[in-house]
Amino acid sequence: MREQPNGKIATDAIKAWQLSAHLYALISLLITIGSIVVYSLFDFLPIWIVYTIAGLTILEWLVTAFIIPKLRWRRWRYQVFDQEIYIQHGVLIVTRTIVPMIRVQHVDTEQGPILKKYKLSTLKISTAATTHQIPALSEEEASDLRDQISELARVEQDDV
Repeated sequence: MREQPNGKIATDAIKAWQLSAHLYALISLLITIGSIVVYSLFDFLPIWIVYTIAGLTILEWLVTAFIIPKLRWRRWRYQVFDQEIYIQHGVLIVTRTIVPMIRVQHVDTEQGPILKKYKLSTLKISTAATTHQIPALSEEEASDLRDQISELARVEQDDV
């Protein structure tokens, strides 16, 4: 069995994922408040359903904002070799992916507003079949990896 890859994503990934979870929780909270308003206006739902929805909303927020980001960060690993990229991720189910350099068609970096706030970028590695991601790398590391993988993929293609 292969050793675990040694590259880690930035620790600020935890903060970025927590911020995303807080934003989603806010939307869930607004929906819950809406259901309470509907209950109070029309009184067609049993009150226990409203309380259950509120409780599940709070539980979901606690898990997705405070537990999952730390677990995701601990499990995310990657390593770039001359002929392949090894990616490992997952919370409950760990996925290990090997992307041969010869299959790499292009490499991009992506940065949304939350990642930009923490100066992070996601590296996207595209093959003919799919796109693989390494999320929440520092901007500099993502740029360096993009260039490194691009060069290694070019060398692999030239050798064929």
